[in-house]
Amino acid sequence: MKRTLVIADQTHELEIRRRRGATVMTWDGEEFELDITKVERSSYSIIMEGKSVGVNIDRIRNADPDLHGFRATTFDGAYEFTLQDPRKALLAEAMARSKRSECSMIQALMPGKVLKLLVQPGEAVEEGQPLLILEAMKMQNEYTAPTASRVAAIHVEEGANLEINAPMISLASLDDTGNGCSDAARN
Repeated sequence: MKRTLVIADQTHELEIRRRRGATVMTWDGEEFELDITKVERSSYSIIMEGKSVGVNIDRIRNADPDLHGFRATTFDGAYEFTLQDPRKALLAEAMARSKRSECSMIQALMPGKVLKLLVQPGEAVEEGQPLLILEAMKMQNEYTAPTASRVAAIHVEEGANLEINAPMISLASLDDTGNGCSDAARN
C-alpha cells in the first residue's frame, strides 16, 4: 500500500508490503525490514534495525474526507499525521488545474467504470459538488465540479467502461446560453 504521509509540514512517501514472507517499509525511497506484532486493538510492537518500539495508533477526525488522520504515541511523545492515497492527491490536483473557461470538459483521468451519475443535463452545480463516481483500480473516485457551473452535457452512461481521457461531462458557465460550448462538447 503506497501512501503519502504528512507529519506537521513534512511530506513523506510511505509503502508497506510483504516480500518473501517479510514486512518491508519503504520510507522516502529507503527500504527497512520490519517485524510488527499487534499487541492490542490499536497497540503494536515494532522491531526495525534491531530496535524495538511500542506504538499506539489512534484515529483522529480530519476535515478533509480524503485524508485519514492518526495520532501515534511512542516512548518519546505523540505525533499527529495524515495518510492520503497518492492517486487521490493526483486526481484532486488535476481537477484543480482544469480550465475555468466558458465550457470545460471533465475527462476520465484513469481508465475505469462509471458507477454512478450524480447530476442531470441542465442542472446547476456548485463548486466542489460531486458529478459522478468512477471506479478505477478497485477504488471509487469522485469527480467534482471545479467551479459553479451548469451541466451542458453528459457523455457517459452508468456502467460504461472508459479509457483514460474519455469525455464524461461538459460544464458551461451559469450564464452561458449555449454559445460558450461547441456542439461537439454538447452531444
